[in-house]
Parts: sequence; structure tokens; C-alpha cells
Amino acid sequence: MTAFRVVLLPGDGIGPEVTEQARWVMAFAADAHGHSLTLETHPIGAAAYRQTKKALPPATLQAATRAAAVFLGAVGDPTLTDAPHEERPEAGLLALRKALGAFANLRPVKPYPSLALRSPVRPERLADVDLLVVRELTGGLYFGQPRFKDPDRAVNTMKYGIDEIERIARVAFQAARGRRKKVTSVDKANVLEVSLLWRETVTTVAKQFPDVELEHMLVDTAAMRLIEQPARFDVLLTENLFGDILSDEASVLSGSLGLLPSASVGGGVGLFEPVHGSAPDIAGQGIANPYGAILSGAMLLRHGLELEDAARQVERAVERAIADAVLPHDLGGTATTQECGDAVIARM
Repeated sequence: MTAFRVVLLPGDGIGPEVTEQARWVMAFAADAHGHSLTLETHPIGAAAYRQTKKALPPATLQAATRAAAVFLGAVGDPTLTDAPHEERPEAGLLALRKALGAFANLRPVKPYPSLALRSPVRPERLADVDLLVVRELTGGLYFGQPRFKDPDRAVNTMKYGIDEIERIARVAFQAARGRRKKVTSVDKANVLEVSLLWRETVTTVAKQFPDVELEHMLVDTAAMRLIEQPARFDVLLTENLFGDILSDEASVLSGSLGLLPSASVGGGVGLFEPVHGSAPDIAGQGIANPYGAILSGAMLLRHGLELEDAARQVERAVERAIADAVLPHDLGGTATTQECGDAVIARM
């Protein structure tokens, strides 16, 4: 038996509710395959700021960097108005990603056939959709300097170095090798110098992967084709801002943002979180969709702990629960957050 130490960061809004379901499913799956998880909880985001005046307290960061993997529920609280910019909940999350060296965000999108009518996209366009967004996570507009806001102007800086582009491109090409062997690199090379460097560098890296097809696509075209022809994509490689937007757009293919998991990897410790936000308007009502969090737990088992069989068991159980119409409110059902989690465990 192997014991793994996993840090849970429930965060804000519905974060604690969905994290609780992911906790039990991950522990159940690991135990079923002869392993154990030591799960410890630490604050982050608005919850942490209210306790410590820090969105990412030093104790939380220390625990995260020493863990085998980190699971995050959600951050964000619109009622937190007194925190300075550097202590906003989202700033705490960005700082955590940076500290962990988690530069590659993986967001798979594979619609469930039983939910085809929940998507605003026509069902026939969803056939055979199975794509992966590989988003660079620690550079670009979100981190570039200088950045400031004066009363009459504001500045943000988009910046990338060749080394940053090369390492995220390698992640995308490696992922494509295990899939359908196609990478679509998204940029805005007709306008931005950063995108010119991005395109040149990705083209160079592609030569190391002759078995993988590469195409370049402008971000506006990619946004359009994600809805018109989603099945044409295999791996989408993007910089930080474009990936943030496109991966949320891709969520409509599945029928709900609440279904999508993500993994942030590349450093020594991976960070795993559902794509959805903190949804404070439904927090505490027991109606949040936990499937994205549970599937993020599956990604933690796979990418963080290398427990592939346990990860597949979780994913199959979620698919069966959805096929059996155990659906939360955002998918048109009446199942509570707890009932969805129980349904997954019952099918494992």
C-alpha cells in the first residue's frame, strides 16, 4: 500500500461543498486499488483572507508545496470589498499556481451522449467531440509587468519568452501523441508580436514531433469553429488569456461548466480544480454540481498520483451516474450535491 498526502483547499462559495464530494470519491477509489490518502484541509481565497488577511497564507502555501498533490474547490467572493488587489481571492490562486510551478493547464472536454440535448450546440455537432485544451498558465497578460491603474489610464503587459512557449508546446505535443496526434496552436499572429513569437516557437518545437500534425489558427477563428466544428479539434494549445476564454467557451459543448475538470501541472506538485467558479449565489443550498470536482479528483489520481486504474474507475462511475439521470439542478435534475456524490460511489 502506498500512502499519499493530498492537500485540500475548499476555498469560497460552493467550493467546500463540491470538495467534500471529491474528497470521499478520491479516498474510496484509492482504497479500492490498495492505496491510502491522507487528506488535510487549509484555507485559501476570501475564506483565508477573513482569517489571516492573506488570500494565500504562508501555512497554506507551505502545506501545498510539500504535498503529493493539491485539490482546489473554488475561489471568489463578491462581498469581499476591503481586500487590496494583491490579496484578492483570485490573486491568491494565481500566486499558488506560480509557486507550484504549474505552468500547464489541462482541460478535457468530452460531452456525455445522454446530455446532448442540454448543450445549446446541435446534437449532431457534438458527435465524436473529444478535445483537450492545453493552456499556458504562469505567463502572458495575467503576469506581465508593468501593470498598473491610474485614475485616467490602465496598463497590462502581455509577455512571453521562448523557453515558456517551448515547454508548454512540448506538453501539448506529448498529449497529442496519446490521442489523435493533432495540435491546433491558437494565437493572434496577425496583430500581436507576442503571437508571432508564439507561432515561430511552436513551429520549431513541432519538428521534434514529426508524428503529430500541427495547424495554426487565429483565436477568433478558433472561437467560431469550437461551436461550428468542435469535433475537428484534438489538442488546442493556447497562451494564458486565450486559453482561459476558449476553455470556458468549450464548456457549453458538455452542457454545463459544472461538468468540467482541470489539472495544472508541470512543477513538482500538481493542482487540480473544477473549471467552474465559486457560484456564491447558490452556495449553501446543496444544489451545486459536484461532477466537475469529482472528475478533477480523477485527474488528481491520474496526473498527480499516477493511479490510472483508480482514475478510470471514477470517470466510469460519473458517466454511469449521469446516464442513470442522477442530475443536479444545472443539468435539469433534482439531485442534491450529496446525492450526486453518493451516486458516484455507489457505481464504483
